[in-house]
Amino acid sequence: MAASKMKHVNSSMPSPEDVYQASLSNGITVLARSNFNSPSVNMGGYLPAGALFESDEKLGLADFASSMFMRGTQKRSFDSIYNELETTGASLGFDSGVHNTNFGGRALVEDLPLLLKLLAESLITPTFPADEMERLRAQMLTGLALRAQDTSDMADLLFEQMLYGDHPYGRPTDGYVETIRSITRNDLETFHRLHYGPRGMVVVIVGAIQPKKAVEAVEKFLGGWQVPGQLEAPPLPTLKPVRKTLKRHHAIAGKSQSDLVVGMLGPNRKNSDYMAASLGNSVLGQFGMMGRIGDSVREKSGLAYYAYSSLHAGIGPGSWEVIAGVNPSNVRKALGLIEKELRRFVKNGVTKEELADSQANFVGRLPLSLESNGGMVSAILNIHRYNLGMDYYQRYESTVRSVKREHVVEVARKYIDPEKLVIATAGPGKG
Repeated sequence: MAASKMKHVNSSMPSPEDVYQASLSNGITVLARSNFNSPSVNMGGYLPAGALFESDEKLGLADFASSMFMRGTQKRSFDSIYNELETTGASLGFDSGVHNTNFGGRALVEDLPLLLKLLAESLITPTFPADEMERLRAQMLTGLALRAQDTSDMADLLFEQMLYGDHPYGRPTDGYVETIRSITRNDLETFHRLHYGPRGMVVVIVGAIQPKKAVEAVEKFLGGWQVPGQLEAPPLPTLKPVRKTLKRHHAIAGKSQSDLVVGMLGPNRKNSDYMAASLGNSVLGQFGMMGRIGDSVREKSGLAYYAYSSLHAGIGPGSWEVIAGVNPSNVRKALGLIEKELRRFVKNGVTKEELADSQANFVGRLPLSLESNGGMVSAILNIHRYNLGMDYYQRYESTVRSVKREHVVEVARKYIDPEKLVIATAGPGKG
């Protein structure tokens, strides 16, 4: 087991001095940080097994598989797993995305062995009981029926299909009705056998435990896991950007609201443009009463129930979106105002005051996000996932403050072309 050196320092932010990192012989990375201010521990992590591995015919398979992990293992039934968690006041859960299956849990420090035991059993020896599988399938189909009637969900789904095309990011990770219906128990067992294993797995533990003890606990329950045939994730295909404005409407009869998503590709999380884009996005549609977008579309014109912008940045190509919920009769007017604000943003960038306010907000809210063990786990996971460097938060304020107005306008012009927007709407009528 390879491990990093660590000094104990009293800091509210993770750093190379107080986050202990170890690599187990089977490929699992463990990161641990102590916090003895409460008697609990939080755990989080991921495995590189997600929707990237799915075929078009079996969309939703990764989500189905990860949702089945705690519904029965070789040693425990669904009821016994949840009874044990409930008895100790602990929690454990799984979810999945395009790249990874994620997990998270919380317990009193004395119950960390139980949490890790249940994590190990769920990952290594799930049994996919047929009755639980059908119960879950019914729940998933109900969720998809609700999605089909939700204007916000359908506008988002349509936007991603248009923006990403046949790229994996254009496919819904929860699948479609026909793909969820087609998934068999054999599909789940095969997916689990081929894609779930220790290589590339990351576990983060933060709480009332010495970091080396946390690593030893993970090694005890997961150190012997071996999956020689574990498949590597396929590389992300190249994405072709849109060449002209695309606009589509998804009709849902009987709705009193329309939702719209207007956007374009954005930087990924590791891109040097990310911080300038993030600060610019705050001015555009986040800060205060949802920034300029909220001020123009909602406050001044009264055209929207809500209107804001969002930057989604992960491993692959991100998205930069403006989202609004409006009265169906106001869709055209709202789109006009959004396009006007985007043109203004690209032309003039941000003012000195707007940038300073956003920078102060970014720096000021950071300590709050790291106050809890759970927030600290998320922060360490993000640092590791995007290879930001364990001194990321020591550099954070200077990184934020170093962004200048010219950086923001340069990044805005790089990603936002008002002549090449993707516009998705969902609601009544023809759009």
